[in-house]
Amino acid sequence: MARRKKQTTKQPLSVTLLVALIVLVCAAYEPVSSWLKEEVSLEQLQKQVGNTSQKKLSDLPAEGSGLELPESLKGTRSELILKRMGYTVSYNMEWNLPNWVAWELNADKLVERESRSDKFLPDPDLMEEEAVTTDDYKGSGWDRGHMCPAGDNRWHWKAMQESFYMTNICPQDHNLNRGDWKELEEKCRRWAEQEGPIYIVCGPILYNRKHQKIGKEHTVVVPEAFFKVVLCLSGDKPKAAGFIFKNSSGNRKLESYLNTVDEVERITDIDFFHRLPDDVEQEVEAQVGDFFRK
Repeated sequence: MARRKKQTTKQPLSVTLLVALIVLVCAAYEPVSSWLKEEVSLEQLQKQVGNTSQKKLSDLPAEGSGLELPESLKGTRSELILKRMGYTVSYNMEWNLPNWVAWELNADKLVERESRSDKFLPDPDLMEEEAVTTDDYKGSGWDRGHMCPAGDNRWHWKAMQESFYMTNICPQDHNLNRGDWKELEEKCRRWAEQEGPIYIVCGPILYNRKHQKIGKEHTVVVPEAFFKVVLCLSGDKPKAAGFIFKNSSGNRKLESYLNTVDEVERITDIDFFHRLPDDVEQEVEAQVGDFFRK
């Protein structure tokens, strides 16, 4: 007669899960109950559960992700998106100005392989009768002011050439163009060299008033001011800053032009850096990073 095998009784899966759940609840009981027994300040709570707004840099969009591109203007104004080697422009066919110009500035673009072109060109993506030419600025008293600067495009001959397309140009006060605006351009290159990649958007500001206009064959609106916003994801945490310049002569410290990105968004009605996680975007756009005061 064969020996009967000893039978083992298996615990149902549901019982095993229940036991595991009880163990976890017991382990977490003490700290949870202590929160319930007494009020906890926001600072204490952040220390215990962690500040959720402090995202790891690995969680943020990577280089080349188009992080610099603002949200679509959604029909609020004329917008033609033109992609260039060194930047992207949202062009306004009614103003004959860019709404904004955006680019990423990193170590690869700080290499100076090309000399400055100085040859302003009508944009080849526009029809001949639509494209502003350098003649439209002649005798106007205004400089042909770069939005994405030629100095950020010396890494490639085509990038340099495209930086002189008239869709990247605005009528700009001579003193501003050669002075404080240029100083900020140089600062941006220094920040990118010292800190790592930065994301830049700039463009004209047109207030709700009657605008001055120039042009021979094409009418070009003269902006009352200019904006620039800068985002840096390197270092301990993301940081950003905004700058607003009147389109007039002046020689002031760069800090006097500083604003939050939120303030620039309020004035321009443009949503910058919208591809960031919402909590990170809200935090960095509400304050000026100390890094940008250096």
